[in-house]
Amino acid sequence: MPSYLTPGVYVQEVSTGAKPIGMVGTSTAAFVGVAPAANARLNEAVACSNWSEFVRHFVGEGDAGTDLARAVYGFFDNGGSRCYVVNVGKGKPISADKRKRTGLDCLEAIDEIAIVAAPGYCDAASYAALLSHCENLQDRVAILDAPEKVENIDALKEVGTQEAGGGESGGSGSKASGGIRPPTSSNGYGAVYFPWISVRDPLDPGNVVHVPPSGHMAGIYARSDATRGVHKAPANETVRGALGLAYRVTHAEQGELNRKGINCIRFFPDSGIRVWGARTLAEEASEWRYINVRRLFNMIEESIKEGTRWTVFEPNDERLWKSVVRDISAFLTRVWRDGALKGRTPQEAFFVKCDAETNPPEVIDAGQLVTEIGIAPVKPSEFIIFRIGQWSGGAATEEAPAEGESKE
Repeated sequence: MPSYLTPGVYVQEVSTGAKPIGMVGTSTAAFVGVAPAANARLNEAVACSNWSEFVRHFVGEGDAGTDLARAVYGFFDNGGSRCYVVNVGKGKPISADKRKRTGLDCLEAIDEIAIVAAPGYCDAASYAALLSHCENLQDRVAILDAPEKVENIDALKEVGTQEAGGGESGGSGSKASGGIRPPTSSNGYGAVYFPWISVRDPLDPGNVVHVPPSGHMAGIYARSDATRGVHKAPANETVRGALGLAYRVTHAEQGELNRKGINCIRFFPDSGIRVWGARTLAEEASEWRYINVRRLFNMIEESIKEGTRWTVFEPNDERLWKSVVRDISAFLTRVWRDGALKGRTPQEAFFVKCDAETNPPEVIDAGQLVTEIGIAPVKPSEFIIFRIGQWSGGAATEEAPAEGESKE
């Protein structure tokens, strides 16, 4: 406190009210793969805000298109605004010795990344590397590509343990004797899409090629976040730039694939090519089976972590506890008003508890402050059911007036 020696009027500025917690970004993507100029900026995370920047960094004169280039183009074409690109060079895996900081390891220190993809890498090792990367960091999700050539669609229902090539990961079609589905992610940190889509090669517009959908899907995630919010499932969305599909999934086939967490891209005669699935690779009965729920929690957790950093080393007493509850409640109220949480009132949508019960003396002595938070996320209406029956017709029967009431 300042010393007051001279009589007079003094004004002090003091902090009042809740310290605002801002929502972190959810649409920054990262792509790992082989660039058209295979030796350009090797194993370096390069930020790109548009297609021209990618061309400047990774495309030389006369270079042919790659899965990575087509994915980045699809990302920007579908609404993406910022991404990081890591060129691993030809014949290299997307994850290697962490001491060398190659491939996916280049992305670990970049907090703003919320979506990760390795376009065209459809083997079991790549799937495992992508999912492990996201599960370890817990602030991003992986978009995985199913193999390009699927001879037996039932193989998509079973987890593969051997290489199931595609794109720059080597080969084409399934090399696994069993399934080719990515492994289960218990907390929903990954989603897979099938089939590949047909587009014009951005580096050779006269050439129509099949491309892995992960780049286009990352752009759709970003577009949906910008127009509706991260709580909206990135499904029933048009795939911009798609001219066709490598495989036409039927209604019956999708019924089986959907149960296994395989999100399908479908063609509808009246609305074109659309994303027709919103599931993660979690078990069907898991609370993390919807991709928007997983991404909403990622956003909330990261926002609270960054917005409450001021509490570290503060006196651990009731004053601090009330400040934490106030700040987090104000943030979650904004999230609820945006439509991300269900409930008629904030009290129905979430709770925040930080008091003597969650912080007994032994917890305080350990230097910890424990806050319990519960939220009720909205979930997508995946199955729309209309019950229709025959009606005999005629005027509807009017209800008889209640006792003591007169009928006018």
